Amino acid sequence: MPVGVIGLGDIAQKAYLPVLTALPGLDLRLMTRDRAKLDRLGETYRIPAAHRFTDLGELIGSGLRAAFVHAATDQHVPIVEQLLNAGVDVYVDKPLDHHLAGARHLVDLAERTGRSLMVGFNRRHAPGYLLAKERPRDLILLQKNREGLPEAARTLVFDDFIHVVDTLRFLVPGEVEHVDVRSRTRDGLLEHLVLTLSGEGFTALGIMNRVSGSTEEVLEVSGGDSKRVVVNLAEVIDHKGQPTLRRRGDWVSVARQRGIEQVVLAFLDAVRTGRTVSARDALRTHELCELIVERVGK
Repeated sequence: MPVGVIGLGDIAQKAYLPVLTALPGLDLRLMTRDRAKLDRLGETYRIPAAHRFTDLGELIGSGLRAAFVHAATDQHVPIVEQLLNAGVDVYVDKPLDHHLAGARHLVDLAERTGRSLMVGFNRRHAPGYLLAKERPRDLILLQKNREGLPEAARTLVFDDFIHVVDTLRFLVPGEVEHVDVRSRTRDGLLEHLVLTLSGEGFTALGIMNRVSGSTEEVLEVSGGDSKRVVVNLAEVIDHKGQPTLRRRGDWVSVARQRGIEQVVLAFLDAVRTGRTVSARDALRTHELCELIVERVGK
């Protein structure tokens, strides 16, 4: 199956190429405007020179069935537009765009063209977070913190906090009825952000502190007199009396631990079987991110 990989930056190299190049039955074609990088990675993964492209039109013209888009966010709209209009199913890194209008345009276009559009919310496929979803979730707390990295609100929310937003939406056990946003901004840069989603019988808190002194991601779900904690998507700790700890297996890859492998397989399975993947639910995450940016700006 002919599959393109567009954009060969850090996320493509660390997360996606190791998974895609290990899968049988894929005829991979790489595309980036950086010829030196293109040839280096092409040689590394034994991609024939004829399947290395610096032009998107030429890549599409080679006969793609599906594409993974890992280009810079400001290029998502024009790249995904061209792919969808050419009849290519698309997997694209989050966010679809830094603005809701761009994201909505792509989702509407995918539906008009009848093509799949999947957004890379890999945490919905991460084993630790799937285990958390098995537990009672009256109270959900997700912290995703960084060290010394305050940032402009729109960039922080759409590039990073969007994972927190989407994961909370994935985990909440009912309809969200109330949304609250609290933040701290210094010198025009967002330092920390707290999102509360609540509904009948549950509360979910999403926290990001960009000046926390630590890079960490910790999820806690509790209810029914028990608690499950997932630390950095690798360790699962159950609390009911004496805590019990489960660590990631020694041979479990980071891509599998973080849900990358699983989300790639889910997309490719949909392409092979002709099942259309809708990004309409992913758009709701973008809508909530736009609301957060608006409230932070007030």
